[in-house]
Amino acid sequence: MTSLLWALAIPLAAVVGAVLAQLPWQWFGIAVVVIAGFTAPIVAGAAWNRAGAATLAAVTTFALGLFAGPTLFETYVKQYGEKADVLVTDTATYRNAGRNSERDVCRIVDTTGKVQDLTEQQNCHGQFKPGQHIILYKDPLGIFRPWAEAKDDRGSDTVSLGTTGALFTATAAALFYAGTRRRSGREMDARKLRKYGPPRRSKP
Repeated sequence: MTSLLWALAIPLAAVVGAVLAQLPWQWFGIAVVVIAGFTAPIVAGAAWNRAGAATLAAVTTFALGLFAGPTLFETYVKQYGEKADVLVTDTATYRNAGRNSERDVCRIVDTTGKVQDLTEQQNCHGQFKPGQHIILYKDPLGIFRPWAEAKDDRGSDTVSLGTTGALFTATAAALFYAGTRRRSGREMDARKLRKYGPPRRSKP
């Protein structure tokens, strides 16, 4: 039972952290993903002595934290969000010379005259042009930020959803395997003895 609990708890924590990272508590969500990513190899490798499963679980946990948040955020808002027609008034690309990075921003105005800026997390990647009418999906609960699309398309990104599901399954499977096939410290000592032989005595 302990193996199953760890196998479910760690990937679930990575998913929760990834979703929280899409909210105003971004750094808290990132911290949860990082903790889950480091806990996986500690449990599978240090506690259960399964190095291969520990490495796989660490990689898939961090990857799950990257994919799950944006994928679930987009899927939820597009499926349940309230649709609004908005006008793109301006776009810009900001360059950070210190970090050698760029980020796109889209300024929009809705039918009430409200102006707001969309970030890359809201699907602004330089594909929209000033004067273009686009669709904005607003979270009815007001928790998540709106998501923008060029046209009314509530379809889900099946590739990203499939990848998220595969990473969750791979993480859970690696941890469950490590837990059910765990080795004790005595078994590891015996294995080293068979492989390397007894310790050699130093010459006087």
